[in-house]
Amino acid sequence: MKKGIALTILALLFAWQMISTFAIQRFPKPEFESGYITPETLLPSPRAEILEVLDVAVLLLALSVVTWAVLKRRSRNLVFWISVFSLAYFGFYREGCVCSIGAIQNVTMALFNGSYIIPWTVLVFFMAPLLFTLIFGRTFCAGVCPFGALQDLISWQPRTIGPRLNAVLGIIPYIYLGLAVLYAATGTDFIICRYDPFVGIFRLNATFGMFLFAGVLLLSGLFLARPYCRFLCPYGVLLNWVSRFSKYHLTITPSVCIQCRLCEDSCPYEAIEKPVTVKNPDSRKRMVRKFMLIVLLSPFFMLLGGWTGSHIHESLARVNGKVRMAEEILHPKRIAGQSETIEMTAFKASGKPAKELYAEVTGILREFYIGGWILGGFVGLTIGGLLAGRLITRYRTDFEPNRGTCFSCARCVDYCPVKTGTGSIEL
Repeated sequence: MKKGIALTILALLFAWQMISTFAIQRFPKPEFESGYITPETLLPSPRAEILEVLDVAVLLLALSVVTWAVLKRRSRNLVFWISVFSLAYFGFYREGCVCSIGAIQNVTMALFNGSYIIPWTVLVFFMAPLLFTLIFGRTFCAGVCPFGALQDLISWQPRTIGPRLNAVLGIIPYIYLGLAVLYAATGTDFIICRYDPFVGIFRLNATFGMFLFAGVLLLSGLFLARPYCRFLCPYGVLLNWVSRFSKYHLTITPSVCIQCRLCEDSCPYEAIEKPVTVKNPDSRKRMVRKFMLIVLLSPFFMLLGGWTGSHIHESLARVNGKVRMAEEILHPKRIAGQSETIEMTAFKASGKPAKELYAEVTGILREFYIGGWILGGFVGLTIGGLLAGRLITRYRTDFEPNRGTCFSCARCVDYCPVKTGTGSIEL
């Protein structure tokens, strides 16, 4: 019932967004005789400062309310309706910007480019969810992130995919995070924003390819819960790390677990860890030996990854506009018959010599060479860490959510018959 109402609200928001977009674009764009094509903007127009303050206030309020709903009220229904509100406000009204996920790039650029001044609202959107996660777990994912809310809303009959495939696909967000940091640090591009699958839906201005990508994610989300959050989101990597050290975190039961096992398969994200009470000394020794082997091999993974990244640095650097221009000048036959890019037209009009461009490109390639080593080493370390983590067995007597991968959505809470800290059971 509640999903039906929420889907109706979503349909109305989508229709309202279409009408608003049509109203904004009712006047045709000016036509230039020179053949100039007006580029599509990636960011919305600047807002009044009072409205930016409103965005921050809504973010902090939503984080506070959903944290209270998860840890104090233990109410899945309340979390669900907060996520609907977040989808309406941060998604369709604010059109996905400012975005905590994309803020990774702003923070990176501010660290590596002294001339770039990061907007204070972007810094708050980046830091606030991390601080809440450090104290209370991933409540931002539970009901504040509009991307997660959209996927949660359409989740129909989610299925599990098994721990092995889950672990393999879980490497992708680390690679995506590394690439986003590399391109932002070199001033090349904000790839998280450029290839965001959902912002185009919120703004109704995505290319056909991005609409198709978003459609595939949403369709797969009918049966695979939150595919973007679990297997793509780079901000989720940071939240995963921070949440493992959270002081307070969602628990399935407010009191002692009665081992009813009703919650065992309640999590579509496979984030519930089952009790491990049997201790086998021989098995434990084998696991320790495997763990030590992987720890010893981790430097090899890092070197292999770094070596691979350094050897593909030129391919990675081709995303940079100046590198592409230098290739066009050096190899004009490769682009024969293609229309001249805006960047090339601007460069020719500037009158700068090609040698000056080549000197800049040499410095960019050097940055990508170093960045390729760091990116590859990071991916190698990630693979080693994930393999080692799978071998660590912590003995527990209760069903517990994994602090890193749990989205604090409170689904499992509804399955637990223990409703109070005194151990009373709801029949």
